[in-house]
Amino acid sequence: MYRPQNLRIPGPTFVPQAVLAASARPLINHRGPEFAALLAALTRALQDFLRTEHDVLLLTSSGSGGMEAAIANTLSSGDRVLVFSCGAFGERFAAICKSYGVDARRIDVPYGRAVDPDLVREELAKEKGKDAAKAVLITHNETSTGVLNPIKDIAAVVRESGKLFIVDSVFNAPRGYAERVVDRT
Repeated sequence: MYRPQNLRIPGPTFVPQAVLAASARPLINHRGPEFAALLAALTRALQDFLRTEHDVLLLTSSGSGGMEAAIANTLSSGDRVLVFSCGAFGERFAAICKSYGVDARRIDVPYGRAVDPDLVREELAKEKGKDAAKAVLITHNETSTGVLNPIKDIAAVVRESGKLFIVDSVFNAPRGYAERVVDRT
C-alpha cells in the first residue's frame, strides 16, 4: 500500500495516485500531435490556475535550470544586476550571472531573515547613470533557510524603478490540482 511521506523539506514531492497512474501509460512521441495536444491542455490549465491569458512556459528542468533560462533569455554579458541573497539559491543566482558574464552586485541579507523592501529601495537608489543595474533578482521562497521574501511589496519597489524583476519561485499546486489536470487531458 502506498503511504505518502509528509517531510518538511524541499523534496521528495508527493505524487498523487492519478498522476502515478498517468505516468504508467505508454510513452508518446514528444514531437507528435498527441504530445502537442497534451502540452496545450496543460498550458491552458495552468493559465486558468494562474488566472492569466498571457503565455505560460513549461520548462523541463530543475529550478536551477529555470533560473538559468531566466538569465540567459533576458540579460546579456556586461549587463549589471542586483542580486538580493538570503540563502543558497540567492547565491546560485549570482553564480549563474557570473557564468553568463552578467555583472551581479550581490546584496547579502543574514540567513534566516527576509529581504526588506526598504533595503531594495535603498540599493536601487544607488543605481544611477548609464551603468545602472538593469534588473533585480531574488528568490521568493529561499528553501535553504526557510525564508519567504515579501515579493508583492518588493515588486512594487522594483516597478517604481522601472527595472526588470526576475524571481526564482516554485509553483506548489494545492492538493487535488494534479488530479484535475490529469482528468482534463
